[in-house]
Amino acid sequence: MKLNKDQVAAVVAEASTKMSDPNYSAVLVGGFVQSQTPVSQFISAHERELGGPEAIVNVIFHCALVATCYQRAGGKVRTLSYEDLDAAARGEPLVRLEEAQLPLHEFIKANVENAEAQKLIAMIALAIDGIA
Repeated sequence: MKLNKDQVAAVVAEASTKMSDPNYSAVLVGGFVQSQTPVSQFISAHERELGGPEAIVNVIFHCALVATCYQRAGGKVRTLSYEDLDAAARGEPLVRLEEAQLPLHEFIKANVENAEAQKLIAMIALAIDGIA
């Protein structure tokens, strides 16, 4: 499923508006952790590269926004398996995502500073893209 720039922009704009509610990010992150346990465990295993627990939450938040983009576009996002993550880990994730889903690539590059976080979010986006 190819996402367009407007679909991604709508999700990002909504998230920006809702960030004034302190519960919004907690609910979004908590819901993603519950529905995507293998992904959350995989991200948590990269704590050292990411820079600590706060960075893990930030990566999960952005992954949840990526999943929301697919859901809003009519895609079904099932729980990713470790096999899905392995398949998405091949090659350079940011380059592959730029080719597969340019709007998501642009969103990640514009909103996430940490290079390792960008790679992880891109990889998870590729995994979601492979099943959505």
